Amino acid sequence: MQEYDVVIIGSGLGGLLCANILVEEGYKVCVLEKNQQIGGNLQTFVRDRVIFDTGVHYLGGLAEGENLNRFFNYFGIMDKLKLEKMDENGFDIVTFDGDNNEYPYAQGYENFIRILSQKFPDEEKNIRTYCDEIKRVCTRFPLYNLQNGESYHSDSELLQTNAKAFIATITKNEKLRNVLAGTNLLYAGIGEKTPFYIHALVLNSYIESAWRCVGGGSQIAKLIEKNIRKFGGDIFKRSEVKQLKFEGEDLRYAELTNGKTIQAKQFISNAHPSVTLDLLEPGKIRKSYHTRFKSLQNSASAFTLYLVFKENTVNYINHNYYHFKNNDVWAPVDYKPGEWPLSYGTFMVAGLKPSKYAEGMAVLTYMKYDEVKQWENTSSTVAHPDFRGEEYEEFKRAKSEILIDELQKKFPGIRENIKAYYSSTPLTYRDYIASPGGSMYGIVKDCYDPLKTLVPARTKVKNLFFTGQNLHFHGVLGVTVSAFVTCSEILGLDYLLEKIAKKEATLNK
Repeated sequence: MQEYDVVIIGSGLGGLLCANILVEEGYKVCVLEKNQQIGGNLQTFVRDRVIFDTGVHYLGGLAEGENLNRFFNYFGIMDKLKLEKMDENGFDIVTFDGDNNEYPYAQGYENFIRILSQKFPDEEKNIRTYCDEIKRVCTRFPLYNLQNGESYHSDSELLQTNAKAFIATITKNEKLRNVLAGTNLLYAGIGEKTPFYIHALVLNSYIESAWRCVGGGSQIAKLIEKNIRKFGGDIFKRSEVKQLKFEGEDLRYAELTNGKTIQAKQFISNAHPSVTLDLLEPGKIRKSYHTRFKSLQNSASAFTLYLVFKENTVNYINHNYYHFKNNDVWAPVDYKPGEWPLSYGTFMVAGLKPSKYAEGMAVLTYMKYDEVKQWENTSSTVAHPDFRGEEYEEFKRAKSEILIDELQKKFPGIRENIKAYYSSTPLTYRDYIASPGGSMYGIVKDCYDPLKTLVPARTKVKNLFFTGQNLHFHGVLGVTVSAFVTCSEILGLDYLLEKIAKKEATLNK
């Protein structure tokens, strides 16, 4: 039986970063991944020689001195990433049916204000107020800025400010309200629930700077994997945890579906909390604790269409589009039968070879799990491939054609330039990242019941910890912050921040 100091369940970015932090501190660590590829939402796949991202289509905060740049410098990977800076005067473009205007999000706050004010010349003061409030909110999350400080968990005003309602106080201009919330697909925003702090933390890093990963986001996972192995850590793929077993009151063993058992002193789970607790040996935690996580609402899932273009037919555009059928950008997450899709986001593939033409594009839109529920007892991954049936394949084809018809309205002629297309559904997300219902961003944060939806790193099992997108906020930056929060339970936050400061001092010499 193999023995470790720490076993990490799941090789999503949160799990990998925890492993990286701990192996550098001398801990004997292993990461258990049920699939063939590591990285969770950083996974990529290749179709017709085009590399597609599955979850991370662009990144923010990577310019020198910005938060994600500083975190990645700590891990020693920043200078190894292949990146392309997106259009500075419009990395995201918000558009609407029946409105020929395009509403750009520019990089840099002054530039953001200047460019958007050109579309709303009477609203410059209000746009500046909006930007100032985003920046103010971000200062109230110390670790977001690589600082120690008072936890935001006790800040009721911060937790209970609703994003939609707050934006409505900024301006009376209905169009501007919808433009300012027009990228809420980034956090599956719910008008009645989403806190403004989630909106602010996500948007801030992109406004500071926005980047595409050339050749896909899996390079991040691969670089962290290299670090882990360099320091003696183990990563076991195709190693699915069947049950977590105890020795007295202490969690001690991970029993795998392949029959192996791995022993550890401490465990970190990158899986969804309810999925993690399902793995525990029965009777070891209170039922009410488990029920709490089971009862929490998870964010929406998605249908993603992956387009391969015919060679030299579609011009590459270095920005994303967020398009809406109507002016209510909060409505698409709760579409009614026959309305689908009410919105979509488009993300060009940044190919390895620079070209004026695009190799492909990903198109992301909401999809309710109920639409694929009839196939929920099937499972299909690269590690365990299975055919869900022709009816499921026809469902995907029909939905793909509907979405292409919508794209044709926005991008006339695009259909004739498509060489091939592929798609994923909520079942794909569920099977690859073990997220209930194929949820994109995990547990919904609710501004009207904030404490219920806050997930601490420390669990009711003394040597089991959570990490990943369910803790504070999602995305590459949010998950990176969560990894430090989790590891601070073992190493101490002051110690970790001191290590970051020392590395920065070394780099700046």
